[in-house]
Amino acid sequence: MVVTGIGAMTPLGGDLATSWDGLLAGASGVGLVEDEWARDLPVRIAGRLPVDPGATLPRKDARKLDRCEQMAMVTAREAWADAGRPEVDPHRLAVVIGTGYGGVQSTLSQHRVVEAGNARRMSPHAIIMLMANGPAAWVSIDLGARAGARTPVSACASGAEAISIAMEMIQADLADVVVAGGVEAPVDNLPLAAFAQMRALSTRHDDPAAASRPFDADRDGFVLGEGAAVAILERESFATGRGARVHAVAAGAAVNSDALDITTADPANQSRAIATALRRAGLTATDIGLVHAHATSTPVGDPLEAEAIASTIGTHPAVFATKASTGHTLGAAGAIGAVATICALRDGIIPPVRNLDTLDPAIKLDVVTGAARRERVHAAVANAFGFGGHNATLVFTAA
Repeated sequence: MVVTGIGAMTPLGGDLATSWDGLLAGASGVGLVEDEWARDLPVRIAGRLPVDPGATLPRKDARKLDRCEQMAMVTAREAWADAGRPEVDPHRLAVVIGTGYGGVQSTLSQHRVVEAGNARRMSPHAIIMLMANGPAAWVSIDLGARAGARTPVSACASGAEAISIAMEMIQADLADVVVAGGVEAPVDNLPLAAFAQMRALSTRHDDPAAASRPFDADRDGFVLGEGAAVAILERESFATGRGARVHAVAAGAAVNSDALDITTADPANQSRAIATALRRAGLTATDIGLVHAHATSTPVGDPLEAEAIASTIGTHPAVFATKASTGHTLGAAGAIGAVATICALRDGIIPPVRNLDTLDPAIKLDVVTGAARRERVHAAVANAFGFGGHNATLVFTAA
């Protein structure tokens, strides 16, 4: 299986090229939320898109879509164009787009309408705006995909799990081309307040751009972010037959569950996911030269993942993480990490981890920091883990 198209929208930019340039430069898309609704929240730090995702869509279409659905449409179109708009039998074309919350902004905005006593003024599109399968459904309609429109909802592993499902569909001969990724638009009062109540968020209001600090000894929590990323996966023979350009090879994947605790991760089971993905890819730990870490910047989570990486792969690969620049985009995070990994393999350059001033002594990894590192590697791992004990690992190799 090969990756022939990629697209992204992140707090660093409204398309993949701008987002990738921002990652390489160690830029930040994180800032204070200045909206009136956030004035009294305990945490007002977030990563938000610098563009309106609905601006490039016809107004009549954009008004029927939640922000996350708009992002999915725009990003899928970018990836589809990047793949050369393959001509494929609609019954051999599928869509798999994961999300953690779906149309949470529409859910909350429409609830406010009802609470204000204006139930009859609700949008007639409210239901289709809030349903979690909306992004996958709209993209399937837009591209005419009839081999399935699937929606894994597995918290922060959703985007990576979507890509693993895409691999499975091609391996099972259910599709020749799959549009896969993740999307999330959670920056609103309830998610911010709820995560703050869990004490999961950074509270560095004096310096928001420095708030997300993966692997840093002084990290104090994650930053909520919004974003989307999509990859076009194809059967290699199909891509070769149409002369497609290949960004990377989708070599293997694994998904498992901890069955332990709703929020606490199990590094042993994260290790199993990594080991299984390597075995399915036909690779060993020594083959891996690069790891994209989930690395949310939480005091507990980062060392557990570092332990899983070191025990399964070792300390030799270069390690990078994107959340210091974008914030934690929840259901989109695994897809954004996967697309960044593909770009690193393709271009032979690894983005630095922003805000990493002092590596936590408990973390024994070669984390890229300071400036982007030029290094050609053959194989890479991308991790994504989510509340509920969801673990997903993807393996890519250079084209």
